[in-house]
Amino acid sequence: MHRKPLHTLMSFILVLIVASLACSTSQGAPVPTNTPEPAATETPSPTATQTPRPTPTLRPTKTPNLAATERAEALDAEVKAYFEKGYLATTDGSFRELDDFSYDWAQLGWYNWLPIQDGVSDFYLSAHFEWDSAFKNSDISGCGFIFGLQPNDDHYAVFLDRQKIFFLITDNRVGFSKPVGPTRGTGIVKFDYPAEADFTLIVKDAYAYVLVDGNVSAEYTLAQSRSSKGGVGLTVLSGTNKDYGTRCEMTNLHLWLPTD
Repeated sequence: MHRKPLHTLMSFILVLIVASLACSTSQGAPVPTNTPEPAATETPSPTATQTPRPTPTLRPTKTPNLAATERAEALDAEVKAYFEKGYLATTDGSFRELDDFSYDWAQLGWYNWLPIQDGVSDFYLSAHFEWDSAFKNSDISGCGFIFGLQPNDDHYAVFLDRQKIFFLITDNRVGFSKPVGPTRGTGIVKFDYPAEADFTLIVKDAYAYVLVDGNVSAEYTLAQSRSSKGGVGLTVLSGTNKDYGTRCEMTNLHLWLPTD
C-alpha cells in the first residue's frame, strides 16, 4: 500500500513549530553520541491481497453453470448500456474480476492505495462500497479508486464521501493534491454512517464519469497536461484519527478494459 497526505501545508507549519521550540531551550545540554534513530513507520497492509484474475472462459456443457452464465450476461449488458450512453468508445473488451477488499485506515487527511493494474487508459472500474467512520462527524473520508498512476506517483484519486464525490489530482512536483470540480453534474450525495452504494468510475479519452447507484453523479474533464494512462487501484481516505478511523469494504469488484 502507498499513502498520500492531503495537507502538506499543515505538516510544514508543524515543522516550524517544532524548530521554534527547539531553539528556545537552554543551550549547552550534552548531546548523546548514540542518539537512536526514529523507528520506521510501518506501511499498513490490506487485509485482503487483491490479485486481478481474468474472467473464466465459459464453455458449453451438458449442465450449464447458470450462475456464471448470468454473471457474464449481466456484465455484457453493463458494457452495452455504458456504450449506448456514450461513456465507452467500444463494446469490445474483457473483464477482470477482483477479490473482495477490506481495509481500515486511521490517519486524518491521508489516503492509502493499492495498485491492481498497470498501463490502463480507457476503462471502467466498479464495486459495491460499504464504509463507516469511528467519528460520526469525520472530515471527508470513504472508499475510492485511483487512476493514471505514474512512476513518480502522480495520479488522480476519486472518493465516495457521505456528502459528495471527492475528485483529486496529485502532482508531486508541487507536493500536494488538489480538488477538481465537475464539468457537469453536482457530485453531491447524501449518506449516513454506516453507508453503502454501488460506485463506478469510467474513463474515456479526456473525461471521467462517476456513477453512484447506477446514475451519473458527475462528469470531469481531465487535465491536458496529464496523461490519464497509467496504473489503477483501490484507495481509502481517512477522515479521523480515532480508533479504526475509516473502514472500507469493496465487493463485486470488476475492471473492464477495451481490446487493444
